[in-house]
Amino acid sequence: MPGTSSSPMGEFFDLTATIDGRRQHAVVTEVAASLRSLAVDGVALIQEYPVDARPPYCAGWVLVPWPNRVADGLWTYDGVPQQLECTEPGGANALHGLLTETPYRVTERTPGAITLAAQVRPQAGYPFELETSVRYELAADGIHVSHMVRNTGSQPAPVGLGAHPFLRIGEVPTRDLKLVIDADTHIEIDDRLIPTGTVTDVTGTRHDFRTGQLIRDVDLDDAWADVRRNGDGGSTHYLEAPDGQQVRLHMDGSFGYVQAFTTDQFLTDSGMATAVALEPMTAPADALNSGEGLRWLQPGEEWELSWSIAYQSA
Repeated sequence: MPGTSSSPMGEFFDLTATIDGRRQHAVVTEVAASLRSLAVDGVALIQEYPVDARPPYCAGWVLVPWPNRVADGLWTYDGVPQQLECTEPGGANALHGLLTETPYRVTERTPGAITLAAQVRPQAGYPFELETSVRYELAADGIHVSHMVRNTGSQPAPVGLGAHPFLRIGEVPTRDLKLVIDADTHIEIDDRLIPTGTVTDVTGTRHDFRTGQLIRDVDLDDAWADVRRNGDGGSTHYLEAPDGQQVRLHMDGSFGYVQAFTTDQFLTDSGMATAVALEPMTAPADALNSGEGLRWLQPGEEWELSWSIAYQSA
């Protein structure tokens, strides 16, 4: 079962299944192990981009060993300054971890699932060694994504993890979708998108998305904390179409933060389009400095966590 194409993101891997009488299809890329497309019964749930293009705005990437930004790429470990490469276009920040340009290796594959793995090697700014993997498995209503991070080095390693899917609901214009973020507090940021250290109650503010706001009315590159937990300890956030269709992001209990990003400049085969990313995160921006949400893995320790995307018809 070879990849279907070669592109700036390496091989494309098709996943197909029919589960509970419903048809599922997804495409995962070799580079950054990104989720490039997903559909249930022909309804597209991920915003695609041209085959010969790099993912606009980090679409679909796996973000490890930190999501979001590290201010100036600078942090301190055990009293020693650590300088990461500043990779944010137009900004002096280290963006979205260390594996965004890395070709992952396939370790397991079936028609409806794939597991990919990659190593984080000791390097400037991050002197730790990790083994990571991500598994995409089709489900009746979408896809389940599970991650594993293992500290294969000799010293404790700080780890955060996230993902960057751009969600959609078929041909419904994204501007007409309602965004619901089930979280009680908003993380305040400065003009470089770095947290100021202040977290505010969303009640009565423009950042209250608990009952939803239309995408056309907002301009977002924001994160929320204090997500409301479901009975399983996780949380759920979603986009809803005017007819009641939903695409739902469910995060397990390891993910305590969610980021939303909107743009009118997402490159598609037909030109620029409005798009919205809904991003599960275990830690907010600049966590290597604040320590907020970081998981410190001891040598030999393994961390498993998961999230999913599900389609709910009207």
